[in-house]
Amino acid sequence: MDTASPFLMSFVRSINRLSDYIGRFVSWFVLAVVVITFVVVVMRYVFNTGSVFLQELILYFHNYVIMLGASYALLKGAHVRVDIFYRPMSEKRKAWIDLFGFLLLLLPSCAFIFYIALDYVQLSWEIREGSQEAGGVDARYLFKTSILIMPVLVAIQGAAEALKAVLVLTGHLSEAKLLDEHDEEHPL
Repeated sequence: MDTASPFLMSFVRSINRLSDYIGRFVSWFVLAVVVITFVVVVMRYVFNTGSVFLQELILYFHNYVIMLGASYALLKGAHVRVDIFYRPMSEKRKAWIDLFGFLLLLLPSCAFIFYIALDYVQLSWEIREGSQEAGGVDARYLFKTSILIMPVLVAIQGAAEALKAVLVLTGHLSEAKLLDEHDEEHPL
C-alpha cells in the first residue's frame, strides 16, 4: 500500500498545530475572566465602586474564548455530534459523514457567517466603534472582528478534518490516526 502524500500530511499537521496553538492561547482568557470578575466583585462589595471598563473586558475575553476557541473544539472533537449514531459506525462511514458534513454543512455555514458579517464588521472598523457606555472599552470593532475570524478558523480546521476523512477513504487510516494525535515533538 502506498503512503499518503508528505505534503498533505504536513499541511494537515500544520493546520492542527495552528488550531491547537490558538485554543491553548485563548484558554488563558478564561483565567483573565475569573480574575477580572473577582476584581469587579471585590470593587463592588468591598469598596462600593464599579468599573464599566472591567465589566466589558470580561465580555471581550469571554467572546474571544468562544469565537476563537471554536476551531480548537473542532480539532479535539468537542463539537456537537449525534454520537449515539456516529460512535458505533465503521471508520469509513465516519469519514464519509465527516467529509460530507464539511462540504454540505460546515463550509457553507462558515461562508454564510463570514458573508453576512462582513459589512457589519467593516462599518464598525470604519467608524472605530467604541463602547456604548461611558468609560467602557472603546474597541467594539475588535470585539466584532471575531465574527469574521471564527468562520475562517473553523473552515480551515474543517478542511483539515475533511482531508483526514479523505485519507481514511483512500486506505490511509493509520496515517489519518497519526494526525489526530497531539504532536508533542513539534510544538509551534
